[in-house]
Amino acid sequence: MTIDEPGAMAAAGDSGGWSGRVGGRGDEEKEEDDDDDRVDSAETSLLNKLIRTSLVESSHHVEILQQDPSSPLFSVKTFEELPLKKELLQGIYIMGFNRPSKIQETALPIMLAYPPQNLIAQSQSGTGKTAAFVLAMLSRVNAAEKYPQCLCLAPTYELALQIGCVIETIGRFCADIKVTYAIRGNRVLQGTALEEQIVIGTPGTMLDWCFKRRVVDVKKINMFVLDEADIMIDSQGLSYQSIRIQRALPKGCQMLLFSATFKESVRAFAVQIISNPIVIKLREEELTLSNIRQYFFVCRSREEKYRALCNIYGSVTIGQAMIFCQTRRSADWLSVEMSQDGHQVAILTAELTVAQRADVIQRFRDGKEKVLIATNVCARGIDVQQVTIVVNFSLPTDQNSEPDFETYLHRIGRTGRFGKKGIAFSMVESQNVGLVQMIEEHFQTKIKQLDPDDMDELEKLEN
Repeated sequence: MTIDEPGAMAAAGDSGGWSGRVGGRGDEEKEEDDDDDRVDSAETSLLNKLIRTSLVESSHHVEILQQDPSSPLFSVKTFEELPLKKELLQGIYIMGFNRPSKIQETALPIMLAYPPQNLIAQSQSGTGKTAAFVLAMLSRVNAAEKYPQCLCLAPTYELALQIGCVIETIGRFCADIKVTYAIRGNRVLQGTALEEQIVIGTPGTMLDWCFKRRVVDVKKINMFVLDEADIMIDSQGLSYQSIRIQRALPKGCQMLLFSATFKESVRAFAVQIISNPIVIKLREEELTLSNIRQYFFVCRSREEKYRALCNIYGSVTIGQAMIFCQTRRSADWLSVEMSQDGHQVAILTAELTVAQRADVIQRFRDGKEKVLIATNVCARGIDVQQVTIVVNFSLPTDQNSEPDFETYLHRIGRTGRFGKKGIAFSMVESQNVGLVQMIEEHFQTKIKQLDPDDMDELEKLEN
């Protein structure tokens, strides 16, 4: 298998487009130091794809909704049960997949069925959905036919390239299947006869290739994949472009739509794109506070917060710790202080590219650093079993200076993973003690106040 890798596009530089920096952001997009670190949903999705070296073991319930209840549905427990060529099975094993994930067990038989079935699948990052639709694409195309047969849309060019990486790995033994990218900077001349069977791209460029440059004959497309539908809907124009492409496809074209959420806006969008679909929903993980002990300290300054943090380290056995700050400036200061005191510290903020963030997280997973200092860029989706303690160096607040309950939940949810017990500490300024009470009321939980200088009390937490 070969990939029409857009490496040559790096030369395009300022003239349009291709940037070799995965997940890079222009200076005009960077926030001020004192602003909350915010990362858009496309970056978060890409980060989750990059840091998933294996599938998340999920016990989430899979719900299946289908138009025709009399139509039999099958699920599989092994890849060998599926109608896959041996070259694809080899590629799956190289990816490190020994058996299908929850979403793959149900989705793959539907995607590979004859006659082709339309599918809407809702599943969080890391559950194996990219590998699932990549297998479907590689199975559906006819390698002997040298023209585009499968279109795959993603909301950003970085996500499109990441899908291409998965195709490259799983399809490495499919020598005659080729992929090209309809992304900014990858220019094609009008009327060019594309020989690649799979075209991955962003909606705007794909629209241009299909209707302006006419290098893709939409009437020959037999599979259409729409990834990250919820991000498409949130990005102005992308949903319109996607619908316009889909409406030009032949009636028998198989439609596959994937989304991390299935809120009403996604459902309404999906109905416009796909007729008579089977819908698979993987219930979202429900974070719980039941196995996390919560404490707070009242501190007058960041120096007093740091002293309390040092006392925690002197009293409590810590595997690995995550410390959340509200601003980059605070995170940078804390990183310097802890490094000077001999701690192995990594820092994760939005100014890093997505690829750099993925590298930081992997080093932390591997235990090369024991402390990960992060802004809210990292509050979701990072599962490191060794994390035993989470510290809120500042409580998360919204624009009205009220508690950001969802961020608090996802922050402290980084400990107590996989059914283990965890401890969460929050450093609170005296004027903000009321925030703690609001969090207690919201979650119907108890957050116990500790004296930051009472070492004996801290040591009791071990028991």
